[in-house]
Amino acid sequence: MMSIRVIAKLDVKPPYLVKPVHFEGLRKMGNPAEHAEKYYQQGADEIFYIDIVASLYQREILYPHIKECAENLYIPFAVGGGVRSIDDISRLIHLGADKVAINTYALQENPGIIDEAAKIFGSQAIVINVEAKSVSTSWECFSDCGRIQSGRDVLEWVKEVESRGAGEILLQSIDKDGRKRGFDKELVSKVCNSINIPVVAASGAGTMSDILELAQECKPNGIAIASMLHYDQVTIQDVKKYLRENGIEVSK
Repeated sequence: MMSIRVIAKLDVKPPYLVKPVHFEGLRKMGNPAEHAEKYYQQGADEIFYIDIVASLYQREILYPHIKECAENLYIPFAVGGGVRSIDDISRLIHLGADKVAINTYALQENPGIIDEAAKIFGSQAIVINVEAKSVSTSWECFSDCGRIQSGRDVLEWVKEVESRGAGEILLQSIDKDGRKRGFDKELVSKVCNSINIPVVAASGAGTMSDILELAQECKPNGIAIASMLHYDQVTIQDVKKYLRENGIEVSK
Protein backbone atom coordinates (compact mmCIF):
# COMPACT_ATOMS: atom_id res chain seq x y z
CA MET A 1 0.00 0.00 0.00
CA MET A 2 1.20 3.50 -0.79
CA SER A 3 1.77 5.66 2.23
CA ILE A 4 -0.65 8.56 2.66
CA ARG A 5 0.81 12.05 2.42
CA VAL A 6 -0.07 14.46 5.21
CA ILE A 7 -0.33 17.91 3.66
CA ALA A 8 -0.74 21.38 5.16
CA LYS A 9 -3.17 23.55 3.19
CA LEU A 10 -2.74 27.31 3.31
CA ASP A 11 -5.71 29.38 2.15
CA VAL A 12 -4.22 32.79 1.44
CA LYS A 13 -5.73 36.21 0.92
CA PRO A 14 -2.42 38.07 0.53
CA PRO A 15 -0.70 39.12 2.68
CA TYR A 16 -2.55 36.92 5.21
CA LEU A 17 -3.09 33.25 5.80
CA VAL A 18 -6.86 33.03 6.34
CA LYS A 19 -9.35 30.40 7.40
CA PRO A 20 -12.71 30.39 5.66
CA VAL A 21 -15.85 28.45 6.58
CA HIS A 22 -17.72 27.18 3.52
CA PHE A 23 -15.18 29.28 1.57
CA GLU A 24 -16.53 32.46 3.23
CA GLY A 25 -16.11 34.53 6.42
CA LEU A 26 -12.33 34.71 6.39
CA ARG A 27 -10.39 34.80 9.65
CA LYS A 28 -6.83 36.14 9.54
CA MET A 29 -4.38 33.55 10.85
CA GLY A 30 -1.02 35.25 10.30
CA ASN A 31 1.87 35.15 7.85
CA PRO A 32 1.70 32.36 5.21
CA ALA A 33 5.48 31.96 4.91
CA GLU A 34 5.90 31.54 8.68
CA HIS A 35 3.17 28.92 8.80
CA ALA A 36 4.56 27.10 5.76
CA GLU A 37 7.97 26.88 7.41
CA LYS A 38 6.42 25.73 10.70
CA TYR A 39 4.56 22.89 9.00
CA TYR A 40 7.65 21.94 7.02
CA GLN A 41 9.60 21.71 10.31
CA GLN A 42 6.78 19.59 11.78
CA GLY A 43 7.22 17.05 9.00
CA ALA A 44 4.55 17.94 6.42
CA ASP A 45 4.97 15.91 3.22
CA GLU A 46 3.82 18.87 1.12
CA ILE A 47 2.45 22.37 1.37
CA PHE A 48 -0.51 23.56 -0.72
CA TYR A 49 -0.75 27.35 -1.06
CA ILE A 50 -4.03 28.55 -2.56
CA ASP A 51 -4.64 32.27 -3.18
CA ILE A 52 -8.38 31.98 -2.69
CA VAL A 53 -9.37 35.38 -4.03
CA ALA A 54 -7.15 35.86 -7.12
CA SER A 55 -9.73 34.50 -9.58
CA LEU A 56 -12.66 36.00 -7.69
CA TYR A 57 -11.09 39.48 -7.83
CA GLN A 58 -9.73 38.81 -11.35
CA ARG A 59 -6.34 40.14 -10.32
CA GLU A 60 -2.79 39.13 -11.03
CA ILE A 61 -1.05 36.42 -9.02
CA LEU A 62 0.94 38.09 -6.23
CA TYR A 63 4.30 36.50 -6.93
CA PRO A 64 6.42 38.06 -4.11
CA HIS A 65 4.29 36.33 -1.43
CA ILE A 66 4.76 32.97 -3.16
CA LYS A 67 8.51 33.48 -3.52
CA GLU A 68 8.75 34.27 0.20
CA CYS A 69 6.84 31.08 1.02
CA ALA A 70 8.95 28.86 -1.23
CA GLU A 71 12.31 30.06 0.06
CA ASN A 72 12.62 27.88 3.16
CA LEU A 73 10.74 24.78 2.01
CA TYR A 74 12.50 21.58 1.00
CA ILE A 75 9.37 19.55 0.35
CA PRO A 76 6.95 19.69 -2.60
CA PHE A 77 5.17 23.06 -2.76
CA ALA A 78 1.97 23.39 -4.76
CA VAL A 79 0.56 26.82 -5.63
CA GLY A 80 -2.85 27.76 -7.01
CA GLY A 81 -5.18 30.70 -7.43
CA GLY A 82 -5.59 32.95 -10.45
CA VAL A 83 -3.62 30.76 -12.88
CA ARG A 84 -4.75 31.68 -16.38
CA SER A 85 -1.89 30.93 -18.74
CA ILE A 86 1.18 28.82 -19.49
CA ASP A 87 3.22 31.90 -18.63
CA ASP A 88 1.64 32.01 -15.14
CA ILE A 89 2.56 28.36 -14.59
CA SER A 90 6.10 28.91 -15.82
CA ARG A 91 6.61 31.89 -13.51
CA LEU A 92 5.32 29.97 -10.49
CA ILE A 93 7.61 27.03 -11.19
CA HIS A 94 10.58 29.38 -11.58
CA LEU A 95 9.72 30.92 -8.19
CA GLY A 96 9.90 27.53 -6.51
CA ALA A 97 6.51 25.85 -6.99
CA ASP A 98 6.82 22.12 -7.73
CA LYS A 99 3.20 21.90 -8.79
CA VAL A 100 0.61 24.39 -9.97
CA ALA A 101 -3.09 24.04 -9.16
CA ILE A 102 -5.68 25.26 -11.67
CA ASN A 103 -9.42 25.57 -11.25
CA THR A 104 -11.38 28.56 -12.57
CA TYR A 105 -9.70 29.11 -15.93
CA ALA A 106 -9.67 25.41 -16.92
CA LEU A 107 -13.21 24.84 -15.66
CA GLN A 108 -14.94 27.97 -16.93
CA GLU A 109 -12.93 29.06 -19.97
CA ASN A 110 -10.32 26.78 -21.48
CA PRO A 111 -9.80 23.17 -20.39
CA GLY A 112 -7.16 22.91 -23.15
CA ILE A 113 -4.71 24.64 -20.80
CA ILE A 114 -4.43 21.29 -18.96
CA ASP A 115 -3.28 19.42 -22.10
CA GLU A 116 -0.82 22.16 -23.00
CA ALA A 117 0.59 22.52 -19.48
CA ALA A 118 0.98 18.75 -19.02
CA LYS A 119 2.94 18.52 -22.28
CA ILE A 120 5.28 21.37 -21.32
CA PHE A 121 5.79 20.81 -17.59
CA GLY A 122 4.82 17.14 -17.17
CA SER A 123 1.64 15.75 -15.64
CA GLN A 124 3.22 15.60 -12.17
CA ALA A 125 3.34 19.43 -12.09
CA ILE A 126 -0.34 19.98 -12.91
CA VAL A 127 -2.95 19.74 -10.14
CA ILE A 128 -6.63 20.39 -10.72
CA ASN A 129 -8.32 22.05 -7.76
CA VAL A 130 -11.93 20.86 -7.54
CA GLU A 131 -14.40 22.84 -5.40
CA ALA A 132 -17.30 20.42 -5.07
CA LYS A 133 -20.79 21.19 -3.83
CA SER A 134 -23.47 18.60 -3.23
CA VAL A 135 -26.42 18.96 -5.62
CA SER A 136 -29.27 16.45 -5.17
CA THR A 137 -27.65 13.05 -5.90
CA SER A 138 -24.26 14.22 -7.16
CA TRP A 139 -21.73 17.06 -6.90
CA GLU A 140 -21.18 20.11 -9.05
CA CYS A 141 -17.87 21.90 -9.68
CA PHE A 142 -17.71 25.50 -8.50
CA SER A 143 -15.03 28.12 -9.03
CA ASP A 144 -13.92 31.51 -7.73
CA CYS A 145 -13.69 30.44 -4.11
CA GLY A 146 -16.93 28.47 -4.24
CA ARG A 147 -18.98 31.36 -5.65
CA ILE A 148 -19.61 30.47 -9.28
CA GLN A 149 -21.40 27.41 -10.61
CA SER A 150 -20.07 25.62 -13.68
CA GLY A 151 -22.85 23.18 -14.47
CA ARG A 152 -20.12 20.51 -14.60
CA ASP A 153 -20.52 17.22 -12.72
CA VAL A 154 -17.51 16.56 -10.45
CA LEU A 155 -17.08 12.90 -11.45
CA GLU A 156 -17.25 13.71 -15.16
CA TRP A 157 -14.83 16.62 -14.74
CA VAL A 158 -12.17 14.62 -12.87
CA LYS A 159 -12.25 11.94 -15.58
CA GLU A 160 -11.88 14.62 -18.25
CA VAL A 161 -8.95 16.35 -16.58
CA GLU A 162 -7.21 13.00 -16.09
CA SER A 163 -7.62 12.28 -19.80
CA ARG A 164 -6.18 15.72 -20.59
CA GLY A 165 -3.01 14.96 -18.65
CA ALA A 166 -3.54 16.37 -15.14
CA GLY A 167 -1.40 14.55 -12.59
CA GLU A 168 -3.36 15.09 -9.40
CA ILE A 169 -6.66 16.30 -7.94
CA LEU A 170 -7.02 18.56 -4.90
CA LEU A 171 -10.57 17.76 -3.83
CA GLN A 172 -12.30 20.34 -1.65
CA SER A 173 -15.87 20.20 -0.35
CA ILE A 174 -17.66 23.54 -0.08
CA ASP A 175 -20.28 21.94 2.20
CA LYS A 176 -17.69 20.63 4.67
CA ASP A 177 -15.03 23.33 4.42
CA GLY A 178 -13.95 24.82 7.74
CA ARG A 179 -16.73 23.11 9.70
CA LYS A 180 -14.35 20.64 11.39
CA ARG A 181 -17.12 18.02 11.40
CA GLY A 182 -15.61 15.40 9.13
CA PHE A 183 -15.01 14.96 5.42
CA ASP A 184 -17.52 14.22 2.66
CA LYS A 185 -16.42 10.59 2.53
CA GLU A 186 -18.90 9.61 -0.16
CA LEU A 187 -17.51 12.33 -2.44
CA VAL A 188 -13.89 11.35 -1.74
CA SER A 189 -14.58 7.64 -2.32
CA LYS A 190 -16.37 8.24 -5.59
CA VAL A 191 -13.65 10.51 -6.94
CA CYS A 192 -10.85 8.13 -5.84
CA ASN A 193 -12.66 5.20 -7.47
CA SER A 194 -13.35 6.94 -10.76
CA ILE A 195 -9.78 7.98 -11.68
CA ASN A 196 -6.26 6.57 -11.51
CA ILE A 197 -4.33 9.75 -10.66
CA PRO A 198 -3.60 10.76 -7.04
CA VAL A 199 -6.34 12.49 -5.05
CA VAL A 200 -5.62 14.83 -2.14
CA ALA A 201 -8.72 15.15 0.03
CA ALA A 202 -9.36 18.40 1.89
CA SER A 203 -12.20 20.07 3.84
CA GLY A 204 -13.50 18.71 7.09
CA ALA A 205 -10.72 17.58 9.44
CA GLY A 206 -11.90 18.37 12.96
CA THR A 207 -10.55 15.44 14.95
CA MET A 208 -7.90 12.78 14.57
CA SER A 209 -10.63 10.20 14.03
CA ASP A 210 -11.99 12.22 11.06
CA ILE A 211 -8.58 11.89 9.42
CA LEU A 212 -8.23 8.20 10.29
CA GLU A 213 -11.71 7.33 9.00
CA LEU A 214 -10.99 9.12 5.72
CA ALA A 215 -7.71 7.23 5.32
CA GLN A 216 -9.27 3.86 6.15
CA GLU A 217 -12.52 4.18 4.21
CA CYS A 218 -11.60 6.30 1.18
CA LYS A 219 -7.87 5.69 0.72
CA PRO A 220 -6.92 9.04 -0.83
CA ASN A 221 -3.25 9.55 -1.72
CA GLY A 222 -3.03 12.60 0.49
CA ILE A 223 -4.99 14.34 3.22
CA ALA A 224 -4.83 18.13 3.41
CA ILE A 225 -5.34 19.73 6.81
CA ALA A 226 -5.86 23.42 7.58
CA SER A 227 -7.93 24.45 10.64
CA MET A 228 -6.56 21.81 13.03
CA LEU A 229 -3.02 22.98 12.26
CA HIS A 230 -3.68 26.72 12.15
CA TYR A 231 -5.45 26.64 15.52
CA ASP A 232 -2.59 24.54 16.98
CA GLN A 233 -4.92 21.68 17.88
CA VAL A 234 -2.37 19.23 16.52
CA THR A 235 1.00 19.12 14.79
CA ILE A 236 1.77 17.21 11.60
CA GLN A 237 3.81 14.77 13.71
CA ASP A 238 0.80 14.14 15.98
CA VAL A 239 -1.30 13.26 12.94
CA LYS A 240 1.33 10.94 11.47
CA LYS A 241 1.90 9.20 14.81
CA TYR A 242 -1.85 8.65 15.27
CA LEU A 243 -2.27 7.26 11.75
CA ARG A 244 0.77 5.00 12.16
CA GLU A 245 -0.54 3.66 15.48
CA ASN A 246 -3.81 2.82 13.73
CA GLY A 247 -2.22 0.88 10.90
CA ILE A 248 -2.05 3.59 8.23
CA GLU A 249 1.27 3.90 6.43
CA VAL A 250 2.71 7.42 6.46
CA SER A 251 6.16 8.82 5.74
CA LYS A 252 8.49 9.56 8.63
